[in-house]
Amino acid sequence: MLDINYIRANRQQVENAIKNKGCDVDLAEVLKLDDERKSLSQKIDGLRQARNQISAQMKNGKPDQKLIAEGKSLKEEISTLESELSEIEPKYLTLLKQVPNVPTDDVPVGLSEDENQVAEVVGEPTKFNFEPKNHYEIGVARDWIDKERAAKVSGSRFAYIKGEMLKLQMAIVNFVMNSLSDEGVIAEIIKKNKLTGLSTKPFTLVLPPLMLRTEMYDAMDRLEPQEDRYKIEGDELWLQGSAEHVLGSMHANEIFAGTELPARYLGYATSFRQEAGTYGKDMEGIIRMHQFDKLEMESFSTKETSRKEHELFVAIQRWLLEQLLLPYRVIRKCTFDIGKPDARGIDMEVWLPGQDKYRETHTADYMTDYQSRRLNTRVRRENGEVELVHTNDATAFALGRIMIAVIENNQNEDMTVRVPEVLRKYLNGKEIL
Repeated sequence: MLDINYIRANRQQVENAIKNKGCDVDLAEVLKLDDERKSLSQKIDGLRQARNQISAQMKNGKPDQKLIAEGKSLKEEISTLESELSEIEPKYLTLLKQVPNVPTDDVPVGLSEDENQVAEVVGEPTKFNFEPKNHYEIGVARDWIDKERAAKVSGSRFAYIKGEMLKLQMAIVNFVMNSLSDEGVIAEIIKKNKLTGLSTKPFTLVLPPLMLRTEMYDAMDRLEPQEDRYKIEGDELWLQGSAEHVLGSMHANEIFAGTELPARYLGYATSFRQEAGTYGKDMEGIIRMHQFDKLEMESFSTKETSRKEHELFVAIQRWLLEQLLLPYRVIRKCTFDIGKPDARGIDMEVWLPGQDKYRETHTADYMTDYQSRRLNTRVRRENGEVELVHTNDATAFALGRIMIAVIENNQNEDMTVRVPEVLRKYLNGKEIL
């Protein structure tokens, strides 16, 4: 969430963010409640001080009935004001949490995803001398995808991934993990994209928990929309919807040493979403599933380097797609589409021949200190001062979607699939699946 003092000092910017993100929050009411809580707190502090003075006068002395009566009256007045404050505080916090992050100046203003901007197109849509199939046609014909039996066992939007398609997934996982944990690769990407002054520190590999407590999910500002989340009945536990939910919260209430930043993590997790409201969309194949595997990047950095950290994550996404020789385009997301906690958002869309269009495969979220304020994740600087860290998260690969892209762009007429060269060493040199 935003700092209330920042909101007061930059009220018009925050009002614009509320409008341009399509958020429904009354900023005037937030400021009014803040004034009321501050006034009550000051009154309570003053009354407590007066009561302490009375207590000091009575110490080791004969009880004075007048002082006793004054002390009792002050106690009752304090109790009344504390009751008023206890009613205002949750209302204030609820509204404050609804105030969105302020977009950076280069985020396009728009009130629907249709107003996102294509920033760059890389490569040409793949051409074939035959009618290309979609991934599901190939997957069923090759016995790689079985949704019928999954529906019998688990319901709709689940699938068994089998045989060589599972080997392909594991090859992609190993390729990404080996690449992003290699400092030489990170240094190469930084140099190529002229991200001067940025650490070449590689990513720490993490297999995180698949559940998180309500408190942590809420602090990450990723619990909403709750209808898209899976809650464990009878517990304050939720299945995470993406690995950054459990990576970004892992340092809650901690203080990094300055030398520890940036802290970069690459998490591999099975994620869960109900996909509420999307019935009928992409029901064929494995585009929108209730369960899916993801490789997700998360970083904690200082305020000075966080924007470049975001740019590094975008550069890594581009590098990964280019290693697989996939045609893609870069999307600059508009104010409406970046989400409440984001200051900036970039998507990657890969060309899918079986659908004859580009589809989103990656997103990169720049949060500034919006998440860390509620998580209370901080860093101690060289001068001893403690301040909030900045956070970034971004998709390395959503395994289902990137396998779709590999299969559809590398298909042969006989429904075999060419293996991208960078993956072959993870498949015992196999060139064709």
